[in-house]
Amino acid sequence: MSSAFRKVAIIGLGLIGGSLAAALRARGLADSIVAGGRSARTLERGLALGLIDAGYQDLAKAVDGADLVFVAVPVSAMADTFAAMAPGLAPGVVITDGGSVKGAVIDAARAQLGAHRSRFVPGHPIAGKEKSGVDAADAALYERHRVILTPTPETDPAATLVVRQMWTRVGAEVLTMRPDEHDRVLAETSHLPHLLAFSLVDTLARQGDSTEIFRYAAGGFRDFTRIASSDPVMWHDIFTENRDAVLAATDLFAAGLARFRDAVAAGDSDALLGVMTRANSARARFLAMNARTSYTHIYAEQAMNTDSQRTGSENAANPVFVVQPGAQLSGQARVPGDKSISHRSIMLGALAEGVTEVEGFLEGEDALATLQTFRDLGVVIEGPHAGRVRIHGVGLQGLQAPSRSLYMGNSGTSMRLLMGLLAGQPFDCELTGDASLSQRPMERVARPLRDMGAAVSTTDSGGKGTPPVRIRGGKALKGIDYDLPVASAQVKSAILLAGLYAEGETRVTEPAPTRDHTERMLAGFGYAVQRDGASVTLSGGGTLRACHLDVPADISSAAFFLVAASIAPGSELLLPHVGINPTRTGVIDILRLMGADITVENERDAGGEPVADLRVRSAPLKGIVIPEHLVPLAIDEFPVLFVAAACADGETILHGAEELRVKESDRIQVMADGLLALGVDAEVYPDGIRIRGAGQGNAAFTGGEIQSHGDHRIAMSFAMAALRASGEIRIHDCANVATSFPGFAELAARAGLQLVVA
Repeated sequence: MSSAFRKVAIIGLGLIGGSLAAALRARGLADSIVAGGRSARTLERGLALGLIDAGYQDLAKAVDGADLVFVAVPVSAMADTFAAMAPGLAPGVVITDGGSVKGAVIDAARAQLGAHRSRFVPGHPIAGKEKSGVDAADAALYERHRVILTPTPETDPAATLVVRQMWTRVGAEVLTMRPDEHDRVLAETSHLPHLLAFSLVDTLARQGDSTEIFRYAAGGFRDFTRIASSDPVMWHDIFTENRDAVLAATDLFAAGLARFRDAVAAGDSDALLGVMTRANSARARFLAMNARTSYTHIYAEQAMNTDSQRTGSENAANPVFVVQPGAQLSGQARVPGDKSISHRSIMLGALAEGVTEVEGFLEGEDALATLQTFRDLGVVIEGPHAGRVRIHGVGLQGLQAPSRSLYMGNSGTSMRLLMGLLAGQPFDCELTGDASLSQRPMERVARPLRDMGAAVSTTDSGGKGTPPVRIRGGKALKGIDYDLPVASAQVKSAILLAGLYAEGETRVTEPAPTRDHTERMLAGFGYAVQRDGASVTLSGGGTLRACHLDVPADISSAAFFLVAASIAPGSELLLPHVGINPTRTGVIDILRLMGADITVENERDAGGEPVADLRVRSAPLKGIVIPEHLVPLAIDEFPVLFVAAACADGETILHGAEELRVKESDRIQVMADGLLALGVDAEVYPDGIRIRGAGQGNAAFTGGEIQSHGDHRIAMSFAMAALRASGEIRIHDCANVATSFPGFAELAARAGLQLVVA
């Protein structure tokens, strides 16, 4: 690979500048690397370490002939540094920096760089180490760390591209922000914590008994004040150069501290719990984002009282399931709580009067996104702790305006149901999601809500209306009589939740039965709901009363094991306490039509939902034409049903499943691609698929590589396919399994699947 630069000049050869020199050297990205700086000793040390080819105290000489200049000096020295090097800058040179305050650096560049300022790309690598100086230089310092670029309107886009590519090639993740936004965010998340640490230690040191205070200080004090050991001169410069943003952040914190003090003084239990539970979950979310991993991992760390800030390995960011062929399943497997019911328990518990207690809550990514959203809406929620959650309901009119956009992660259920619930609120809000959710259609929910009088806008994307979703509050809603054009429990539920705030009756009629968890749970909270054939009706203005909920195991999660034990010869598996709501049992009905041996034992009621223990034994399966009336009752389970079809004798044909194309992925096409990659004969239809099975006693799949496209159900389905494969199956991009099934790999391995996470 040819080098990217002829000559790179590093101005300021400390940890940051020296590490970039080391990274460029290690990757062969520059023919020549030189450095400029005041200290001859530092430059000599850089030469001795092999980081640079030459060093100059004259900065104009250092940059002479360079096609890239990186300035890594204190922010307060930027103006003088730019002035000193300007005479030596070549035409076309690209200049960037590593300063932690961008407004002051940009002002200095405009004043000192003259015609070169259009090729100055302001930047800030978010990386560091306990040690400083050139001897701490590390070629891997920037790997899997973020670099923020803050180009201005006058910055040449070509120069920005050069800098972006340079950072990417040394392993960094590059983000772009406005300079003022950068300085505000850094003031709040970096500068303010340092200010607080310096201030707290200084305040305590001024006390007459400070020696005793420090002698008995616990680990929390040491952890919080560790950053008070940072270089005072450097932080003096930062506080001075970013004064306005630091003062604004300090005022923001002071207001929050005053609210906390008032709650303590007044003995306001709900206010105290609200602050601390929001802080606890916000920190978990921050650590998850910083580590590029899931909420679930971070909650587990907190439960063990650890403070491990993951650096985010490739495997944590993008785990791979590696599954060996063969094996059989046996014993008992308790799958996690029902995701649909977990979502609704938070939503309705928040709107109820009193405290709702939930057991069996699914601590997966999607349900946690809903929980976090209601914390952002001012609801106090304790937990989750081992599936237990306490929700301090605020009543139908008690939600508060969020201070920022509400982030749904990957959860389409959260977004669609919240669109209905928030349509009747007096405040504005915006709903956002991750890259996958941002491509999913929301207009089919927005249209009926507009018919009710709501002000809902989506982002136009080929007419399907994608997130972000913006809702303007304060609109009077009226009940409607709505015929669903396509069977959808999410659309139905969104309309019913909006109906809680509407004048008069709201009626929804569906073309085919869909899951009825919303109707059942509303009744469980004491809200009157009428069911008449295919129609569901409620009137606005009622009251929800807090209750106790026991969330059954999710039949959609159980489906992977129902199929697995059916296709693996010699298997017998018991799945306890599974929800068997008749609107969700399509997977059992379809598998039984295919010849599966599934028995329903110990039927009972759990909080208004029917549950049972499911026992499944291996059995020869046969291909069928899947009855269309069962399609809405098994819409989430079709990926794993396609695996069952590949193992069956003869053809299985599915029609009427267009809904599969607008899930986390186009599940028809993605499953077909995976089946074909593993040697299965499959033909795609616009609304379904045809699969020719291998029959009993034959290997249904070859080994191979599968791309899950970040879809949790795709990943888990192909993991089960290995039970009837002739070779190893590797499934990529499995992080989103945590959205619905935390602990899937461990549970599957205990049941007998030969699965490891790489």
